[in-house]
Amino acid sequence: MLEVRVGKPGLRRLAVAAMSTVVVASGAQAASADPGYPPMPLDQNQLPQLPTEPQIYDMLPVPIPSEDPWYDDPADIASYEPGQIVRSREVQTRFVGIPFPVYTRQLLFRSNDVHDNPIVTATTVIVPGVPWQGSARPVVSFQEAIDSTNASCNPSYTLQVGTMKESALAIGWLAQGFAINVPDFDGKFSTFNTYAEGKMVLDSLRAMKNDDALGLTDSGIALYGYSGGGSGSIRAAELRASYAPDVRLLGTAIGGTPGNLVDVAKYATKQQTGIAGVGNFTMWLGLTSFAREYPDAFRPEELLTPEGQQLAKDFQSRCLPTILLEGMYRPISAYYQPGKSLENSPEIVRILQDNSLGKYIPDTPILWWHGVWDEVIPPSTVIPTVNSYWERGADLRFYTVPIPEHGANAVTGWAPAVAWTTAVLRGLPPGPKFKADFQPLPPGFPGS
Repeated sequence: MLEVRVGKPGLRRLAVAAMSTVVVASGAQAASADPGYPPMPLDQNQLPQLPTEPQIYDMLPVPIPSEDPWYDDPADIASYEPGQIVRSREVQTRFVGIPFPVYTRQLLFRSNDVHDNPIVTATTVIVPGVPWQGSARPVVSFQEAIDSTNASCNPSYTLQVGTMKESALAIGWLAQGFAINVPDFDGKFSTFNTYAEGKMVLDSLRAMKNDDALGLTDSGIALYGYSGGGSGSIRAAELRASYAPDVRLLGTAIGGTPGNLVDVAKYATKQQTGIAGVGNFTMWLGLTSFAREYPDAFRPEELLTPEGQQLAKDFQSRCLPTILLEGMYRPISAYYQPGKSLENSPEIVRILQDNSLGKYIPDTPILWWHGVWDEVIPPSTVIPTVNSYWERGADLRFYTVPIPEHGANAVTGWAPAVAWTTAVLRGLPPGPKFKADFQPLPPGFPGS
């Protein structure tokens, strides 16, 4: 790794920016020199191997989590209670790279993985300077769509360096005086779409309450998240009653969230037409992450060809931007070994079913939206879960947005989510239940 030592902060930042540009620009040359990266068929994504985000972050003055001892597990981790703080620190928050005038405190705390083994992960609590009177300051727990395979993609790091993808959206709550809790709910090991996400969200809120210096012990809390962030949010809402009844949850707003993981996987593994092929990246992400949680079932060396195994190895340490770019229009089904697939792997199907939404029904109000056409998470993989919630008595408000495309609907649903969470945090009723799942596209339409 090239090391640059520049005395003045301004010159140092300029040097880092220049080096980052060089690294990105030289990605194609680096890829062609890597014998482990396979050539791509002409009917697939032709992007070369890209540099990983951790490689670029490693050149910044803020150490990445794997090189920062603050994240280290305590020797006696099993003696800590879920939500108990291991250590804390104050950091500088940056939104879109710009230092933001807020008080930011990070907490490392104990939680549990999907197998109930003790783990530690972090959360970042941001408190604005806007005064709050008359009650404990309300809190929005903001679950970003982390969707990554390396701890340097977690918001406890990206908030410090200013690259958190959704940071600008948090300002809608901070400007009103609400505090923001931003957990690393995928952990240091980067889980993905498992119920461990819900445990880590709930334990981050316990840790926040346990820190007397924050003054948020008695705060009402709302959860917010889109796509992978919605996954962490709704899983926390599902688990609250049984796992963390001490967390005072007032409502959950989510959108674009995977419902049935078996259906999502079937869609994402196949070659799709048009922009629907973007969704192929989710299965590479899913395989890499689930192989960490369930190594006996998700075995790339048994499921994939040598070329597929090389690709899966490349996906093991990336953030969402390069996972998406390298994985789109590259169906994992093209790399199955003869006779192998999800459908004939009963243990894989069982694990995906066990981690699909709807295992429990939240006992608090929900606002949920989804696009009528979504190239990443088709509505057909979500509506059955919504129907199950509704039929089982969930306090639900669901609607489909008449605008296509997964990323666009992260924005269309944000303003209603801010308005609704603001109301419930200020003590107003959540409004009547409704289910408006308008589906105008014909069955089988790609992305429907």
